[in-house]
Amino acid sequence: MRLTILVKDAIEQENKRCISNSTAASLQSYSDLMRSYMNLSVDPCDDFYEYACGNYRNVKQDRYSLGSRVNFVDIKYTLADITGQLVGRTDLAKTLNVTSELEVAQRFYNACLSADLYPFPASNPDYLRLIRSIGGFPAVDGAAWNASNFSWFNMSAHLTNYGAKGLIREELVPFYPFSPHLNKLPDLGFDTIVLTDNIASNTSRTYQVNEERMRGYLKSFDLPEAKIAEVIEGIFAFWREALEVAKKTDDRKGIKSFDVTNYMKVAWNQHVHVAINNEYFVEIENVCARHPEAVANYLAMQLLFTFDAKLKATKYQKDYCERMVQASMSFLFNKLYMTEYFTDEKRLEVSEMVEELRKSIRLDSDTSENALSMESHLQSNIGSTEDQLRTDRLIGEIRRLEIVKDSYAATNMNIHRLMVEIKRYTTRHANELTEDSKFQRQLLGMQVNAFYLYTDNSINIMAGILHPPTYHPSWPPSLKFGTLGNVIGHELTHSFPKNYSLETLRCFAKHYNNYVIPEIDRHIDGVRTVFENIADYGGLRYAMAAYRRHMKQLLEECGQEKISDQMPGLDLLPEQLFFLGSAQLYCSDYKEEQYWEQLQDGHTVEKYRVLGALANNEDFFQAFKCPVGSGMRPGDKTCHLK
Repeated sequence: MRLTILVKDAIEQENKRCISNSTAASLQSYSDLMRSYMNLSVDPCDDFYEYACGNYRNVKQDRYSLGSRVNFVDIKYTLADITGQLVGRTDLAKTLNVTSELEVAQRFYNACLSADLYPFPASNPDYLRLIRSIGGFPAVDGAAWNASNFSWFNMSAHLTNYGAKGLIREELVPFYPFSPHLNKLPDLGFDTIVLTDNIASNTSRTYQVNEERMRGYLKSFDLPEAKIAEVIEGIFAFWREALEVAKKTDDRKGIKSFDVTNYMKVAWNQHVHVAINNEYFVEIENVCARHPEAVANYLAMQLLFTFDAKLKATKYQKDYCERMVQASMSFLFNKLYMTEYFTDEKRLEVSEMVEELRKSIRLDSDTSENALSMESHLQSNIGSTEDQLRTDRLIGEIRRLEIVKDSYAATNMNIHRLMVEIKRYTTRHANELTEDSKFQRQLLGMQVNAFYLYTDNSINIMAGILHPPTYHPSWPPSLKFGTLGNVIGHELTHSFPKNYSLETLRCFAKHYNNYVIPEIDRHIDGVRTVFENIADYGGLRYAMAAYRRHMKQLLEECGQEKISDQMPGLDLLPEQLFFLGSAQLYCSDYKEEQYWEQLQDGHTVEKYRVLGALANNEDFFQAFKCPVGSGMRPGDKTCHLK
């Protein structure tokens, strides 16, 4: 008996040693990665973004990408790799009773891998047949296309059925009955959105990128160069007029009614009369009447753009297929992922961190009474929100997918249609739900996202973000609070009532207005982004307070005097590591034309998110001993929440 106990003890000690060695190796590997992103020749007090992220653009993973790259968003590649593994887990599917759905996923994935996706076969007869059935392609059909039978609105409505970006922008409201909302203006353009300023010259990057995309599609139909140039010129002329209309109208204060009954028929198969007050639609109708061929050509190519994998080389096809199977069958892979990767230990640690951050808000002397009231009623959803019946039904929708053996194009159209139908599922079945049912997005844990929803006063920390650079269970507390804690604090700050003092709003708006993006010679819009910037400020403030309190509690516990709170190979104190981790969430790489798109967003461009939040953070100044007059601390006054 004594020998058995000794053997068990020896095995247990060996297991602990192996785990310890594995953890040490993991920490060293990630520390090396963090270091590789840095530009150590830059003083952190001069430009902390360049110090933390200056080399990211040179060492980031070579992966399939359509737009700008951001380190936080790059978790999507981790999830894509996991999807590639899960697609073969027939054993797990059998356990979870989703075998038939996984078989459909496997068939689609294999069809995608074996298809000729590069270059994109735009002239495939299946694509052209669909285009002709919903509005036509005058560039290709010539005199056979009849303008009198063309409706820009009906064709745009058809495009929404495939997730394509036409002249209607459908969004589903996040509360019961989750109705379709059409009042937001559409974005125009292909790879990057067009604006009056960025297509003023045909030498601009935005002009050239969009021209190149259209030229590629039109050339596949063997059109003569003169015809291609004419078609492209016509679409740019239409865009310019449409952009002028957008400037003159306000999508939220329309006083002219526009009939959208046909949209409900085409997109939702609902024969009800619906009109909305949106002056933009009324005015764009006149523009489209002046440019019918250009509009039809634009919408036809938008549909092709949606079906196009947009690969830059065949080496990215596996990446694309993994991303596509995950996106189209998200609830199936969510079920597999949550079973395999979202542990009780993760849920507990994240829940405890959320509670630590909430304590920071309650203990902060600057927190208003209204904010405290909202916080006291706040719901915290960690991982995802459970609704097993609806989730199982969403997974069951996969069985409807028809995979056409000899035509990937036909299969491609079917998978895009399925994606839209799954997105609309909760809205279509709202009459089967109760009024307190959750927004469908809250049920999907396998997404790179954390968000605050005002509809039920909840913060939602989705399981999919719990990977580096946001989280790893073996990281020291300083890094966890600087990354995940910062994200949680950002969303908690969004829960505050937006009745900040005028002084606070002016201070943050003015501060960010001063940042200039040299690549496009444009200022950050501090007014448009003010609430996201305030949330960035709050995220760091509350995360640091929570971290300090957490460490104080750990050090007071017996046996925790020697707790490690640094990363091997990084010569940084714990609070310096906190700020490095928070900044490296936003390491990014933009092409010139992509800055224009980000300027239309409510979030500031990542570089200036980092600089703006830290330039108003006293804890950062202390951690790096930044003097007044340095790049990160130009003056002795900072913005505060009031």
